[in-house]
Parts: sequence; structure tokens; C-alpha cells
Amino acid sequence: MTLLSPVTTGTGHVTSAPVRVASVPAGHPYVARVTAGRGVHVLPDPLPDGAEPGRWWPPVVLDPRWIADHAAEADLLHLHFGTESFTPEHLAATLHAAHDAGWPVVMTVHDLAHPQLADQRRYAEQLDVLVPGADALITLTPGAAAEIAARWGRDALVLPHPRLLTGNPPTVPPTAGCRVIGLHLKDLRPNVDPIGATRALLAALSDPALDGLNARAEVRLHRSVRDPRARDAVRALCASSPMVTLIEHDRLDDAELEHSLAGLDACVLPYRHGTHSGWLELCWDLGVPVAAPAVGYYGQQHGDGAVSTFPPGELAVSLRDLLRDGTRAGTADRDAVVRRRHGERSVLDAATAERQHALYRALLAGSAR
Repeated sequence: MTLLSPVTTGTGHVTSAPVRVASVPAGHPYVARVTAGRGVHVLPDPLPDGAEPGRWWPPVVLDPRWIADHAAEADLLHLHFGTESFTPEHLAATLHAAHDAGWPVVMTVHDLAHPQLADQRRYAEQLDVLVPGADALITLTPGAAAEIAARWGRDALVLPHPRLLTGNPPTVPPTAGCRVIGLHLKDLRPNVDPIGATRALLAALSDPALDGLNARAEVRLHRSVRDPRARDAVRALCASSPMVTLIEHDRLDDAELEHSLAGLDACVLPYRHGTHSGWLELCWDLGVPVAAPAVGYYGQQHGDGAVSTFPPGELAVSLRDLLRDGTRAGTADRDAVVRRRHGERSVLDAATAERQHALYRALLAGSAR
């Protein structure tokens, strides 16, 4: 898409005022990156009743009355995350209120299968309201765009995921004499398959495909989890193998997470379902190769060999290829990869912000005519 002309109002005057966006949410790293260009102002997240500072969910903006009360403060509505808190009927009323306020609605379809839900039926009903009802759609991969076209007959603009590394990459020591494979299970959210992923990793470590690579695994788990029985099963599996170290910890902040990932020679995603992965993007920023299950469109997020997708039973083959071709943690070669990718991100992220800004302007120009 080429950058479009400035917005022309109904009187024929050109306006260079920033596009004011009610984003759901606003305070998210993805949103900050794709709205970083000049000419876009994102309204801060309203604080839900009783919520601690910084919490945006359930999103206050997704309320017809809030939109009516704040219609003069924004120019358009952009949906990213948080719709799972509402019924399809409520979301339909929200779209109607946005259009009544004169706001075009943009939706970035991050998830075609919701990572926070085990049963996808209600989310599918929400998508059946939101995807047809939005004025413009964005998604992250060609595969997701093709699925959107097949399910709803809508075109989606494909814009790549932006950089997630928050600052300079952490400095880590080289892994001593072995290749370290990481599996982060976090708090065992619904799309994580903790037992299946841990079993697959243990099987891969014993597979002849990894002979000679001296691989070991580091499995990480939050102390507070959603499924204590699955946690206990993971503990038992890890205890059964001398090649696995289980690390249980509180939720990591950004710096701690980046440091834990930077020390890996490869990372395995533990997902049973999903569409796109921000975790994968952070690994790419840090130069860490990723083995991803063959679900969703993880393999399309990067086409440079940094991601290997595997069907059930073939994790060892993916890890073999990644460990042989990928750079080792804590080495000058890894540092060079990180610097090169940072440069690529800088160019791509600026282009993405410009294209999203152009989309906003095109929608507002259309609504003014």
C-alpha cells in the first residue's frame, strides 16, 4: 500500500491534525510500535472500576455508553485484544455505537484461535460479529489473511509483527559445552500443552537425531499456575530425566524474561492451538531459534530459517536443524545476528507504522466524503 494523501474534510480543507485512536488496548507493546509514527495519537486506557493502575482489562472502551460519552475525543476505534470479556451482542452494540459516533472501526486479527480459551465456540461467535462489522482488517501473516478471506469473504492488510525487545539485548555467558533448549510453560494458560510439550521434549533429547549435539533442556514454570495437576505431572516428568532442569519462579518482568531467553540455543513453543506468537517474535529479536508446533501460522511469521515447525513426533528433527544452523547463546555470532535483525526491524517497523497511519487516513477521508 502506498502512503495516502492527508485527510480532506467535507469542506475541502486539508487537515494535518493527528489521528486520535481509541485503541483496545492502548498500553501494549505491539500497539506502541505500530502507532509510533508521527500523526497518530493513542488515547490512554481508561481504568476499569476497582482495577489497579496499569490494568486495562476488561476494556472500558468496549462499551457503547463510554463511546457515546467520549465521541468527540477520538476519530476511530482500533481493536486488538480483550474482546473475550463480552458477549457477541454487546460487541455488536459497541460497533454500532462507534459508527454512530462517526468512528471507523479497524480490527487487527491477532488470534483466530484464542490462546486464553479452551472452548473456542464463543470466541468464534465474537469473530462472526467483529470481522464482518469492522471497516478495515489487519493481520500478521498471509495464512491468517487467507483464512479470514475463506471464513468471512473479507480482505485483510498483512502487516508484520513489530519488534518486542524493549531495549538493548542482555549480555549472557556462552552455554558451557552443551546446547540449551528452553521450554517456558508460564502459568499454564489454556492453549499451553504442558504435559504433551514436556513429553515431546524429553523424547527429542533421547532421539538419535540429536546425537553429538550434547543437548539439555531447561523447563520453566510459574509458581502460581492455573492447573496444579498438570504442574505436578510436569514436575514428575522433569525429575525422570537427568537432561532436564526444572526452574519454578514468579512471573518474570521484561528484563528477566529477555535474559532467560537470550541464554538459550533454541526455544520450543508449547502450544496446542494458536494463530500468532509474540513470544516467537521476542525470540527472533534475541537471535534465538524457535521450534513451533505445526498449528496456526507461526511458521509464516519469519521466513529466514529462524523458525522450524514440527508435526507431532518430529520435534527432534526441528531441533537438530535449528541447533546445527543457529548461533550459540553468548557468542559474537549471536550478537551479530541480533544487531542485523535490529536493523531490519527498524526499517520494517517504520514502514508498518506508516502503512497503518495511511489506512487510518484513508478511512477518515472516506467517512468525510
